[in-house]
Amino acid sequence: MLFFIKFIWELNYILFHLHICRFLGPVADEACQYVTGIVGKNLLLLRELNLSERELGDTRVNQITALLQDKHCTLNTLTLSDCSITEEGYKALASALRSNPSHLIELDLTGNDPGQSGVKELNDLLQDGFFKLKTIRFLKSPAAQDACEYLTEVLGKSPLLLKELDLSEDKLGDLGWEKLSALLMDSHSKLEKMKLNNCELTEKSCSVLATVLSSKTILKEMNLNNSRLLDSGVKEICEGLKNPVCELKILKLSKCDLTDESCSAFASVLSSDSSSLRDLDLSNNNLQDSGVELLSDGLKENCKLEKLCLSDCSITEEGYRALASALRSNPSHLIELDLTGNDPGQSGVKQLNDLLQDPNYSLKTLR
Repeated sequence: MLFFIKFIWELNYILFHLHICRFLGPVADEACQYVTGIVGKNLLLLRELNLSERELGDTRVNQITALLQDKHCTLNTLTLSDCSITEEGYKALASALRSNPSHLIELDLTGNDPGQSGVKELNDLLQDGFFKLKTIRFLKSPAAQDACEYLTEVLGKSPLLLKELDLSEDKLGDLGWEKLSALLMDSHSKLEKMKLNNCELTEKSCSVLATVLSSKTILKEMNLNNSRLLDSGVKEICEGLKNPVCELKILKLSKCDLTDESCSAFASVLSSDSSSLRDLDLSNNNLQDSGVELLSDGLKENCKLEKLCLSDCSITEEGYRALASALRSNPSHLIELDLTGNDPGQSGVKQLNDLLQDPNYSLKTLR
């Protein structure tokens, strides 16, 4: 008898929720049917839902958000890791949670791509006491999560909300380069500029930076001025710069204890068809004429560099000639050249100034 009563109660409970489904809008109803087909249960009966590693995309997520907005939805935990969701899907989720703030406590979006504003849209809800949301997981690896928590404490703001990151004067501390690289390579990091002035960079840390540059990050500018990279460190970084996926456009390496050995590595980068580098600062390094001659080989063919700073690099007339010859071979790209603090000899200035006066060359500024 007790079993029969329990059965009737459960049947009525299910029928009640099926009755509710009839009041869902068409988009929410389609989502309800989709989820039911996957998990074998009506979404309105669930407190936790895991749809990880399914190619949901923004279209399916939009359907699910329509269901989240419904007053009958009581989900507490939603896991959507690796579901091919982009910025549009993040915005839809944020909008849905604003419409129905009282239930969802935990949301996992690791392994998706939030675009420029996706993280902020959802993070704003997390900071607002009006919403029940307590946990959002964005970062895929524990190392990236450690880096995010450490930098949030150091900087006073989550690095996931930043486009520029300044870790000069060794603010990286005990975090470690491997953890920083895990954060930079996560799809939720939207950092475009990174400043690491006066940092103790070893060959190993430069190798880690090369790995970052070789991954699909959107890092556009890196400032390593006054960091003792040495030639060995630069060679590692150049390997990353040569990778076709590297999008770095500006690299500043002033006062990094570089010699002519580094110039050969940079020549290889500059002559590469896939190089994105447009602005290179090698000032205050002892490159000498031998280094400039090697660097000039990279300026001759395929080079798309627009700005080159070689101030105070111990360059003489011979180095000026090498630069002038290289620019004659490839007149269409370099716009600005800085050679202040060097010794042009008798003819060095004239050789380059002739190019400046010739409208066939792109060179517009010569210091």
